[in-house]
Amino acid sequence: MEKERPDAVIVQPSLPNKRAAELAATYRIPAVSTFQPFAEQGGLMSYAPAMAYLYRRVAVYVDKILKGAKPGDLPVEQPTQFELIINMKTAKALGLTVPPSLLARADSVIE
Repeated sequence: MEKERPDAVIVQPSLPNKRAAELAATYRIPAVSTFQPFAEQGGLMSYAPAMAYLYRRVAVYVDKILKGAKPGDLPVEQPTQFELIINMKTAKALGLTVPPSLLARADSVIE
């Protein structure tokens, strides 16, 4: 990050998120992820499927399978509900102004 100085980074959810957030803060680079706790761990923001919704959908599938449905016959579903989390502490530390329209759309804002 120090050598290349990107304008921003997208952190893959398989990486150690807390460390990635710390590195981004050290080098003052905005960082986003598709892993919800990323913003809570110091990243600028996360945009990810709503996990509570996904868990409810899994329960519906398990119920169908336990009642005799063949897993291969069940349709594949994609997430339809997403959560945007914005960390305003990080935004302020980076000197960024988050547009009010984006803040209004956020599901959670960390002050």
